[in-house]
Order: sequence, then structure tokens, then C-alpha cells
Amino acid sequence: MTTSAAIKKKLQRETKPFAHPYVAGVLLGLVLFGSFFLTGNGLGASGGLNRFIVFFEDLIVPDHVNTTPYLLEMAGGDKNPLDNWIVLVTTGVVLGGFVSGWRNGRLKFETNKGPNISNRTRWLFAFLGGGFMGFGARLARGCTSGQALSGGAVLSAGSWAFMFAVFGGAYALAYFVRKLWN
Repeated sequence: MTTSAAIKKKLQRETKPFAHPYVAGVLLGLVLFGSFFLTGNGLGASGGLNRFIVFFEDLIVPDHVNTTPYLLEMAGGDKNPLDNWIVLVTTGVVLGGFVSGWRNGRLKFETNKGPNISNRTRWLFAFLGGGFMGFGARLARGCTSGQALSGGAVLSAGSWAFMFAVFGGAYALAYFVRKLWN
């Protein structure tokens, strides 16, 4: 067996079943509690990703960062946009997802889709949806995970109203895009 084949075999793992949703929910609740306990803040994703983007933007076009008030709050001058608790949380989520995928045999390149949609169309919808969600998250100064998990955990009425609107909108839209998945 060649060295690369041996490494490939060692990295491949048997696919394990998904965690029971109630167990996963309890674990997510414990992670959320840990986040509040250790950092004084809840969970979120868009803030950390935004700070990574601002970090690279500050390397490429520092004059733009230094003249934009929104970006100046995070970077510019001697400020390092990566010097924030949300960057550690976001990095932990990415690394944790990677390790979990590897440990459970799910680390692979694939496109999940229905039989009536091409890979190209699926990726187009994924990028369009992600773009809208990313824009909305920055416009709202937070993402759905921060709003739903962190806001919902502290019983914020706005967070609960938002999540009911998200689920209602998703169910309403599902009727029109269902043929893409059947």
C-alpha cells in the first residue's frame, strides 16, 4: 500500500448516525450556557466572520477602513479586528464542525439536493440565499443564530417574534420551491 493510500484509509472513517435531536439540543444549550458564563455573551456567527473580512480588508485597503465609521469601530489605526471574543467563538465553531465531521465519517465534498435540480442550480440558490442572509445579518447587526439562540435564551420578545417570522416565512416559501427537492 502506498503512503498516500495509507493516509487516505486512515482519514476515512465509518459514517455514524446523527445525534438524537433532544440530546443535540441539550448539548447546544450547554454550549450556549458556557458561552454566557465564560464570555458574558451569547452565540453568533456573523460578527466573527465580519471581523475576519475586516481584518483582510484592513490589510488590503487600510485607507478605506480608516475612513468608514462602521469599520473604524472594529479596525483602523492600531485596532486589531481579530481581538474580540466572537472571533474565538467563530473559530471554535469552524474547527469543532470540522473535527465532528471527521470523527463521524461525514467529512466529504458533496452537494445535497433533490433529483429535479442540477448541481449548478443548487449552488446558485445556496449562494443567493447565503448572500441575502449575510447582508441581512449585517444590516440587522446580528445573525439568526445570535438572535434565536442568545436572544431566545434570555427571553427577548423580539427574538421570539423574529423566530416565529422565520419559521412562518420558511413554511410559506417551501410550497413554491418544493419541486426542487422532490
